[in-house]
Amino acid sequence: MTAESKPDEPLPITIRDMDINDLAPVYHLGEMLFTSDLYPFIYRTWDQWEVIGLYNTDPEYCLVAESDEKLAGFVLGTIINKAPWTYGYILWLGVDPAFQRRGVADSLVDRLVERMIDDGARFMMADTDPENVPAVKFFTRKGFNNVRRHIFLSMNLSKHEYYGKLIAYEREKAERAVWKRPRRPTKS
Repeated sequence: MTAESKPDEPLPITIRDMDINDLAPVYHLGEMLFTSDLYPFIYRTWDQWEVIGLYNTDPEYCLVAESDEKLAGFVLGTIINKAPWTYGYILWLGVDPAFQRRGVADSLVDRLVERMIDDGARFMMADTDPENVPAVKFFTRKGFNNVRRHIFLSMNLSKHEYYGKLIAYEREKAERAVWKRPRRPTKS
């Protein structure tokens, strides 16, 4: 059975620990999913260091889903210990569009939550862009609640009255340094 065979029908999925050979495919799948035009708040933080960093620090919470040896999705998480609670935190969840609505995300999240419970988590957290309605519905269906809007503020520094001048000054200083010839030492 392939991803294209019967839409919305569960697939035979294998969930396994992410390995080093998965880093690039996971990054590229995330790059395809978390685009600036769809989710500007998510896009701003997705880069290769998200995948590499979590793989290096929390490999036990980096899982991939495969179907017929194809990457179907991934979940990246971490554990946060803040007395008196231990929190499981789902940082990234992505499913290839060809495999969506086929149980992949459910399988990934279930396996991650089971692993985090095993490691002492008693509270789970996840966040997403408020405009990402499918993700909000998914996490709500999985039992996540107490939804709060997150406010993200940004500033274009080059257009700010003071910081724009500082950026221009630093740029000019760097350009001058490139063209400045080293001086010959003078004889005393």
